[in-house]
Amino acid sequence: MRRNVWSYVLVMMGVMVCAHPVFADPPAGYPFLRFDNALKVAKEQNKKILVYYGRYGCGYCDKTNKESFSDPVLRKLYIEHYVLTYVDAESGQRLTLPTGEQVTEMELGARLKAVVTPVFIYMDSEGQPLLKVPGFQTAHDLRRYDRYIYGGFYTKKTLAEYLAQNP
Repeated sequence: MRRNVWSYVLVMMGVMVCAHPVFADPPAGYPFLRFDNALKVAKEQNKKILVYYGRYGCGYCDKTNKESFSDPVLRKLYIEHYVLTYVDAESGQRLTLPTGEQVTEMELGARLKAVVTPVFIYMDSEGQPLLKVPGFQTAHDLRRYDRYIYGGFYTKKTLAEYLAQNP
């Protein structure tokens, strides 16, 4: 009888641990769109795109959301300057590319060579990548990337050159 009780307790503890994973949805307060919709809107509005490539259970995604995307200055800049899209690294949700081809969000990540999460990919209004930044990013880092991309410095300098001159 005792053995059954301990087995039950261990199973229930495992269920409780698994029931509370760290989720990393797109950060709250931002108008993230599906990737295919973001491409259409970016073309219509002639705006650059920010792709946030993340996944559920990604601790660095969660950290970036809580510590960086909660910054009100960053929120204002990114909503004004970019069409925002969140791509789930593990999603089988189908997207339709401008060519008419359908791919899953997971397949899109492979095409974008996003091999870790999070990855932030800045694109032009046609969906061509301009800058790819992997890993946790502070609000300060994300503001500097905004100045680099939105300010057009990416056409004149590498990111390393820009950052060296603009700490």
